[in-house]
Amino acid sequence: MEGLHRMIDSIEYIENNLENHLAIEDVAEIACMSKFHFQRMFSMLTGYTVSEYIRNRRITVAAQELVHSRSKVIEVAIKYGYESPEAFTKAFRKIHGISPSTAKKTSQPLKAFPKLSFQIQLKGDVEMDYKIVEKESFSVVGKSIRTSTIGGENNRNIAAFWKESNQNGFVSELAKNCGSLGLIGICMDFDREQENLTYLIGAEKKIEQIPDGCEEREIPAASWAVFPVTGAMPDAMPRVWDRIFSEWFPSTGYEHADGPEMEVYLSSGDPSSEDYYSEIWIPIKSK
Repeated sequence: MEGLHRMIDSIEYIENNLENHLAIEDVAEIACMSKFHFQRMFSMLTGYTVSEYIRNRRITVAAQELVHSRSKVIEVAIKYGYESPEAFTKAFRKIHGISPSTAKKTSQPLKAFPKLSFQIQLKGDVEMDYKIVEKESFSVVGKSIRTSTIGGENNRNIAAFWKESNQNGFVSELAKNCGSLGLIGICMDFDREQENLTYLIGAEKKIEQIPDGCEEREIPAASWAVFPVTGAMPDAMPRVWDRIFSEWFPSTGYEHADGPEMEVYLSSGDPSSEDYYSEIWIPIKSK
């Protein structure tokens, strides 16, 4: 669980530098992780992006200072990294529902976004099966959406995307021409601050002609950690994702290799069945 202990160190580093410039690269270095792996680990463990967490903590601490000191709004705004009182007011109102000046003048209830803490638990009571697969680059075809990861918006949008794709017949048509991996849900094109990603519902390309409305994407060659998922969708998949980032990564010598992640639906059975089989594929590299 050394990885989780390092995550705790990174939280302390953030907390001690809320008034200073915080580069995600520096926070990741404290955790002894690559920037991408740290961002994915943080997001999976906490439900927040790193940038989102920093913003919420700064606004919480700024609100406390504003109410309990004689500091002016512009002084607090600059202190916590906002370029203008307007930007600070917008962020403040989004969290607290009122302006900074109103909070300072009147006794209004404010929201507090507490500092994160991790409770280290040695689990290991349930074995976690996986295999390492070396796979050359390959092409996929499908349809995609671009979604924010803030506040779990990606989970809601992806679920709605699958529902729509099932209802309009796209998934059933795609399934007729699947490659060996079956239907694939792919998370890719993560942006620099890990607040947006592209999600593609697709399959390995088997024909030269791309179907109307579809796009072709290249999945680079990689070493993949492949985890079996057995259980009804959609509940079974998140449970394995959670264990990968809270148990598997911290206890192995691997980290995320900064590439697409895949949910692979090999089975043609009923996804609501308790014995439905699928897989999670994550690109990895040695630390």
